[in-house]
Amino acid sequence: MAIRKTSFAIDEWYHCYNRGVDKRITYEDKDDYRRFLEQLYLANNDIPLKRDDIGMCDFEKILQIPRDGSLVAIGAFCLMPNHFHLVLKEIVEGGITTFMQKLGTAYTMYFNARHERTGNLFTKPFRSRHIDTDRYFQYLINYLHCNPAELYEPKWNTGDIKNLSVLSEKLVAYPYSSLGAYENKKLPIRCILDETVFDIVHVTPAKQMIREAREYYLENPDLF
Repeated sequence: MAIRKTSFAIDEWYHCYNRGVDKRITYEDKDDYRRFLEQLYLANNDIPLKRDDIGMCDFEKILQIPRDGSLVAIGAFCLMPNHFHLVLKEIVEGGITTFMQKLGTAYTMYFNARHERTGNLFTKPFRSRHIDTDRYFQYLINYLHCNPAELYEPKWNTGDIKNLSVLSEKLVAYPYSSLGAYENKKLPIRCILDETVFDIVHVTPAKQMIREAREYYLENPDLF
C-alpha cells in the first residue's frame, strides 16, 4: 500500500490531484462531468449526504441543497478527461482525507454502475502538495485554469498559441473548471467554492495567466 508523504495542517492550502487508473478516461460525457461537480458540493459535508437519495433534480438545485458543515474550503478545481485538480484548505482535522475519500468513492460507484465496470477508477492514494507561498498559490490557480488549453491549443505550454483571444474565451467558457466562477458571480458552480478565496486570488489578464501557467508547468512537469 502506498503511503502518503504529505500531512495536512489546519488552515493550510494544498494542491490535490488524481488521474484514472492506467490514465483511463474518467469522464465519458457531460453527465459524468456534472455528476463529479455535484459530488464536489455534496461530499463537502460533515454528515452523510448521498446523491442517490436526492433522486431526479436539476444541477442548479443540487448546488443549493443546505449543508451542515464543510470538511474543506475549495479554492479552485479543474476536471480534465482523465484527471482532476483541486485546491483545498484543511479546515477540520482530517478534512481533506475524508473529503477525498467520500468524493472518490461516491463518483467511482456512480461511474462503475453507469458504465458497467468494476474496480478502482482513480489511482490510490491521491497526490497532494502543500501550497506554502502566495506566489505559488496564484501560479497554481492559473495553472489549473489553463489546463483545458490543451484541448484547444495542444502546444500552448511551449508558447505556440494560434489565437490568444479565442483561447482565453474558451478557457472562461470551459464548464468544468472554476475559472468561469471567478469571472461571473452568478454561475451555479460558484457555490462549490469557498467565498474567502476571492479575497486572496485575483483573476489575471489572459496573457499573464497563460504565461504564469506555462512557467508553473515547466517547473512541475510531472503534473499530468
